[in-house]
Amino acid sequence: MSQPLGPVRPSPLVEQAAERLRARIAEGVWPVGARLPGETTLAKDLGVGRSTVREALRALAGAGMVRARQGAGVFVTALRPVEDWPARLRRAAVGDVYEVRTLLEIQAARLAAERRTDDDIAAMRAALEGRRAAAGGPGDAFVDADVALHAAVVAAAHNPVLTDLFTEFAPALRQGLIELLGLVDVQRAERDHGDAAHAELVDAVAAGDAERAGRATREELVAIQGKLRAEETG
Repeated sequence: MSQPLGPVRPSPLVEQAAERLRARIAEGVWPVGARLPGETTLAKDLGVGRSTVREALRALAGAGMVRARQGAGVFVTALRPVEDWPARLRRAAVGDVYEVRTLLEIQAARLAAERRTDDDIAAMRAALEGRRAAAGGPGDAFVDADVALHAAVVAAAHNPVLTDLFTEFAPALRQGLIELLGLVDVQRAERDHGDAAHAELVDAVAAGDAERAGRATREELVAIQGKLRAEETG
């Protein structure tokens, strides 16, 4: 037997104050660029202490809605909370994500071919074997192995910004691929589960052939985009 949920408790004063201020900003009471009333005035209007107002303003600043200017006050910078990058990726159309992924990974593959080390080559070949082992198995495991291989190629570029970008993209890529597998049985549709294309990518990087590596990446990812567009158009 499940446990009762229990009574709902009022949210902390800071959350309530922040929500009130958020609502007023969204309603246009204070437009973008406007200076908010001082802490004392806001505290009186909201019926809370100045420390509560201060924390509420910090929450709004964290959401990108206000910004404090030393000696000038707190000013409105946005009418709605600004989404962080991971949140924006989560709600982005998978086709849009793949267009950007293609641009990123083509350059990463080219750089990887120029900068890869023996350890990088070993990591890529191990990831390729992992992808082969996962082929024909559960879809999510196959997707994880596929993403891991691409991550190994990106890592071989030895550019921390590219690596960080790919890391941010990875959850959205994973979800998009899992959804695609649910619509199209890619593993069965491709007799070699895309192994030849991935082997070509790894071989090109290992051989130090930047143009070939970029081309192999582009062909593979463009093919996936084609499947996505086909499903979107029915």
